Amino acid sequence: MRDLEALLNEPNHNHEKIDELWHAACSEATDAIVVLDDDPTGTQTVHGVPVYTSWDEATLEEAFESGNREFFILTNSRSFSAQKTESVHREIADNIADAAQKAEKSFVLISRGDSTLRGHYPLEDEVLRTTLEKKLGCTFDGEIICPAFFEGGRYTYNDTHYMRCNGSFVPVGESEFAHDATFGYKSSNLIDYVEEKSGGAYTKADCISVSLDELRAFDLDGITAKLESCTGFKKVIVNSLNYDDLKTFAICFLRARAHGKSFICRTAASFPKCLAGIDDIDFLGRSEIEDEGSHNGGLVLVGSHVQLSTDQLEHLREASLPLAFCEFDISKVDDDGSYKSEAARVTDYVAANIEAGTTAVVYTSRSDFSAQEADPERKLAKSVSISEGLTSVVSHLKTRPRYLIAKGGITSSDVATKGLNVRRAEVLGQAAKGIPVWKCGDESRFPGMSYLIFPGNVGTPDTLKSIVEELER
Repeated sequence: MRDLEALLNEPNHNHEKIDELWHAACSEATDAIVVLDDDPTGTQTVHGVPVYTSWDEATLEEAFESGNREFFILTNSRSFSAQKTESVHREIADNIADAAQKAEKSFVLISRGDSTLRGHYPLEDEVLRTTLEKKLGCTFDGEIICPAFFEGGRYTYNDTHYMRCNGSFVPVGESEFAHDATFGYKSSNLIDYVEEKSGGAYTKADCISVSLDELRAFDLDGITAKLESCTGFKKVIVNSLNYDDLKTFAICFLRARAHGKSFICRTAASFPKCLAGIDDIDFLGRSEIEDEGSHNGGLVLVGSHVQLSTDQLEHLREASLPLAFCEFDISKVDDDGSYKSEAARVTDYVAANIEAGTTAVVYTSRSDFSAQEADPERKLAKSVSISEGLTSVVSHLKTRPRYLIAKGGITSSDVATKGLNVRRAEVLGQAAKGIPVWKCGDESRFPGMSYLIFPGNVGTPDTLKSIVEELER
């Protein structure tokens, strides 16, 4: 296998031409881009884009009529059972179809999933496909599979998906994420992954690969022809190591789309940015994130249990900052299975510190409860219950934090929808690679407050510490 590090840094002599054609293709496209996000971390590459936390028809009509090229709908479906996921996605597809027809808008649908391949796949896309085809009388030719997330060190090469870890490229099937209690898998090769997750309903014969060699040869006609040959909901595996690769694919995708081809896209966070023609901006600093003139402390919530999150929490402890740490003890379950008593204790501690101007750091116990529970859905339900307890700390706060950071997918979604009552937010940008900053809407618990969404599997051990140091300096 060719050296991935060398390929990552290989100069692309077509860079300027790619950018020119990419901008032109994106500006000429007329489709709205609807991104269904299975947790809030999908906004980790974009800016100037709205996020809605509801999918009722009135909200979707507002989104289609807003004039925004792209908008996100937060489903939080990674915290759902398979049965609930199926029901919700059928409802979403129905409402998208109705709202789009009312607004007389065409659209491209992206099902944004985890860059380490966890989630309700292929269930979500199959429900979206069958519901929309029946509702709109259309046919989807294929499914784009593009889990690349460059900011988080996720790359696809020779149809195998890798994550960068401690300077090495690890096939995702060999990572801790492949052993997820609910969404585990074995395959790093995406063609094998499709067959594994579909239970053999789709095999190698149903997959079309767009190789890195084709992309870097700038074979626009050849790649477009591949897309235009796609029928029967075949899977299009997109190899890519950087944005030049992905922009080249986006040019071909938009050409095929202009020629009448229709796809549902299952991607990580890099593709929605690329398809919408969103350029890079600088990371946001303290003055762009914090409430101006506020003397209150901030709030950091750590719910994620992946090892990187634990490492980041430990590095934050080493910061030379007056932070108030508080464990949310997940062993203290009330008789009804809730965490009301523990949440009340933690809320009192957090409120006192924020009012005194000290930033509070609340973290769930680092013990692995999942080892005691064999059933995947019961494990997921336990995670949701813990997240709801942690989230209630925010919903009971009367004092507005100077900023709020939530770490973990389920945690950050629950904080947005249940803790902050966000209905619509604007993505301002990122605080660091892959860490989006939302501006809470007027209807939320703390209007205009900056909310930082920190995925559990993103960053280095020092990233959380660096962000908090920037906000506390």
